[in-house]
Amino acid sequence: MTAGFQASLLDLDGEPGVGPLGAAVRRIPLTDGAWIDLRPGWLTGADSLFDRLSRDVPWHAERRHMYDRVVDVPRLLKFYDEDEPLPDPLLPEAMRALNEHYAGRPGAPFRTTGLCLYRDGRDSVAWHGDRIGRGAHEDTMVAIVSVGTPRPLLLRPRGGGHSLRHELGHGDLIVMGGSCQRTWDHSIPKLSRPTGPRISIQFRPRDVR
Repeated sequence: MTAGFQASLLDLDGEPGVGPLGAAVRRIPLTDGAWIDLRPGWLTGADSLFDRLSRDVPWHAERRHMYDRVVDVPRLLKFYDEDEPLPDPLLPEAMRALNEHYAGRPGAPFRTTGLCLYRDGRDSVAWHGDRIGRGAHEDTMVAIVSVGTPRPLLLRPRGGGHSLRHELGHGDLIVMGGSCQRTWDHSIPKLSRPTGPRISIQFRPRDVR
């Protein structure tokens, strides 16, 4: 179900930029060498960034094989390879800041940018790990910045188990690292209540999808 996008009352300065990382990042160890880092409200001017990306990104729909049929992917997509110009100057600024913070750590540096537009609560992504390419056998990192209406991101051990829930939106940052893509799964579930749109900005290393 669709609801209009409601800007955050905390994002009043309107000046786009990235906040500090360092001690502002909270590390949560998981199991089997996996971890996540959380930095709420990392981007300032996140609501105006949402508006620009909604307008300027050439979003497209995809269809994929699912079991014995072809189905619509329940979100809009755009992928930028490392040599492609990004659609907003705040995105390369964010990637540079992440690469400075995580320099020299396993899985760095970030090279590509993927964008997903969740138009309402009917859009979602099923349980998965980013295990195409190096993520299938190496420790990697995937950084996700959420702008727009907060949506829950769920994580659980691969194969099932108790799930963790984090509401992400309005410039929040989550980084999944260590063995997280191999040993844990994550998802954005469908919602039955009216929900506004959200854009997920994913920064990944080379050869990780």
